[in-house]
Amino acid sequence: MFQAFRQGPQTLDLVAIHKDLFGKWVGNAFNIFFILYFIMISIILIRTYLEVIQVWMFPGVNVLMLLTIILILVYSFVVGGFRAVTGFCIIGLIIASPLLLLNYFPLKHAHFENLGPLLDHSFLEIMKACKRMTLNYLGFELLLIYYPFIKKREDSQKWAHLGALFTMSIYLVFIIVSLAYYHQDQLKDVIWATLTLWKIVDLPFVERFEYIGISVWLFMVLPNVCLGVWAASRTVKRVLGFRQKKVLVYILLIILVSCCFLDNRYRIDRFNTISSEIGFYIIYLYLPLLFIWQSIVYKVRSLNP
Repeated sequence: MFQAFRQGPQTLDLVAIHKDLFGKWVGNAFNIFFILYFIMISIILIRTYLEVIQVWMFPGVNVLMLLTIILILVYSFVVGGFRAVTGFCIIGLIIASPLLLLNYFPLKHAHFENLGPLLDHSFLEIMKACKRMTLNYLGFELLLIYYPFIKKREDSQKWAHLGALFTMSIYLVFIIVSLAYYHQDQLKDVIWATLTLWKIVDLPFVERFEYIGISVWLFMVLPNVCLGVWAASRTVKRVLGFRQKKVLVYILLIILVSCCFLDNRYRIDRFNTISSEIGFYIIYLYLPLLFIWQSIVYKVRSLNP
């Protein structure tokens, strides 16, 4: 993605790349698809979090009321602009980081022999597992929209790579801890393995720490929702020329209605599966092909000025 940006002007973003390579109409068709994609990411994050609250904390909670409160919070941050969103992302990272320390408790009961035998799976099986993990990694492609807002773009690549490495390291730690704590047969029946691990946290001043963990988890979910909604509204502004604040209200209404339709476990799981498939092909197929096509077009243009 960074190489694609370096091939064009400093104001280049995904909208400009599409229009430049495919023309106005086809390019905007791709842009509208990505608007829906960014909204889809936001829906996944919000509805999955609400499902966790329903299952773990308050089974009889009014989902519509809770969803409305969350969307009001999203509106208050996104309407403040990109700086407000990025500031909230930093705050969320700081608040949620201590949750990593909770891995200490399951490690006391870990059976590291569960990690063996190593290298016992074929390359195809490993790739299938990577594909199923796609949903957890979605979001970094939002860089395609907010890249022009980065002040020191030449230094941003190393920080982006460090961020990706940090995220991958977190997932690696959680996977190792989960595999060491649970038996393979247990993992088949556990839907949220990490949340289940929080149930064994034993502190003298709190009985059910998973309630605190789920509450703090909101500070991981909400910043990412804000980024997705901001990217969608920004893309609408760039494509259709509407004011971003007005578009924001309609996007939040779409999210509200969509989350209300996802009213059971089957629909939520099905939506997440389809979204993961779409994200997989965008990340591993569309974006590389887009970069290759951009390189070819710019090369031809340089030879035929």
